[in-house]
Amino acid sequence: MLDPNVNALYLILETFIFAPCHDKTPHYPAVMADFGFNEHHQNEVINYMRFARSKRALRLKTIDSCFQDLKDSRLIEETYTVDEVSDMLDGLQVLVRGEVEMELINTAHTNVLLLRQLFSQAEKFYLRLQTDISELENRELLEQVAEFEKTDFKPNSKVNQESSKPKLAPLNEGGVSELLQKEISRLQEDNDKLKARLRTLESQAMSALDDKSKAERALKDLQKSQGDHQFAMCAQEIANLEGTVAAMQADFEKTLNANVASQKDLQDSLVSAKHDLLRVQEQLSLAEKELEKKFQQTAAYRNMKEILTKKNEQIKDLRKRLQRYESDE
Repeated sequence: MLDPNVNALYLILETFIFAPCHDKTPHYPAVMADFGFNEHHQNEVINYMRFARSKRALRLKTIDSCFQDLKDSRLIEETYTVDEVSDMLDGLQVLVRGEVEMELINTAHTNVLLLRQLFSQAEKFYLRLQTDISELENRELLEQVAEFEKTDFKPNSKVNQESSKPKLAPLNEGGVSELLQKEISRLQEDNDKLKARLRTLESQAMSALDDKSKAERALKDLQKSQGDHQFAMCAQEIANLEGTVAAMQADFEKTLNANVASQKDLQDSLVSAKHDLLRVQEQLSLAEKELEKKFQQTAAYRNMKEILTKKNEQIKDLRKRLQRYESDE
C-alpha cells in the first residue's frame, strides 16, 4: 500500500507544476496521460517516490524487528496467562505506535522541506504558488498515483540518463524569466512615458502661469491709466467749483462791504452755491461710477477678463492633472 503522505505530496506537486503562472500556459510533452508531467518533472516525482519507498521499507523492517524481538524475548513458554499476553501486547503497541508516529512526523517534515525548495524557486521569480488542500483526499487521484507507482515507477533509459540533483533545477531564461523581463521592460517604458508627460505638463503649467502674470499686469496698467484720466477730470471739475465758490465768496464780501442791506441775499446765494457744489459733487461721483461701469463694458476689458478666466481654468486643470500623475507615480 502506498504511503498516504507520499500520495498527498504527489498531488501538491501536481498542483504546483501545472498551476498557470501567466496568461500563456506552457505545454510540455505528455509522458503521463493522466497528469501531463513532462519528462523532467516525472523524473523528479519518481526520485521522491523512490526515496519515500526506501524510508517506508526501512521503517517496516524496524516494526518487523519489534515483533521478532517480542517473539525471541517473551514467547519462550508453552502457556501464558491473560495478563501476561495483555502485558506483551501493550508493550508491542507502545513500540509500534512510537515507530509509526516517528515515521509519520518524519514524512511530514520531509514534505515541508520539499515544499520549501519549490517555494524558494518560485519566490526568485516573484511567483506565488497556491495549493488546494481538498484535493489531497481525492480518491480518484490517489488511485491514479497508486497506479502510476505500479506501472510507471521505473523511468525509461532517457530519464535514467538525466542526473538526479539534490535541488530542483531553476526555471530557464526562455520561460517565466523571459516573461518577467518583458513585463519589467514594459513597465519601465510606461514609467518613462509618464515622466515625459509629466515634464510636458509642468512646462505647460509654467507657461500658463507666465501668461496669467502678464495679463494681470496689463489689466492693472489699463485700470491705472483709466483711473488717472478720471482723477484728472474730477480734479479739474473740483478746481473749477472751488474757483467759483472763491469768486462767490469774494463777491459776497465785496457786496457785504458795499451794501449791508443785501447781506441776506448774498447769504442765500452762498447757501445755494454750496448746494450746487454738493449736487455737482454727487453728479461727479455718479459720473465716475458710470464711467467705471462703461469701462468694464468695453471690449478691451471684457477680452482681458475672458483671457484671465480661461488662464485660471487652464491652471486649475493642469494642477489637477499634475496631482493625478504624481499620485499614479
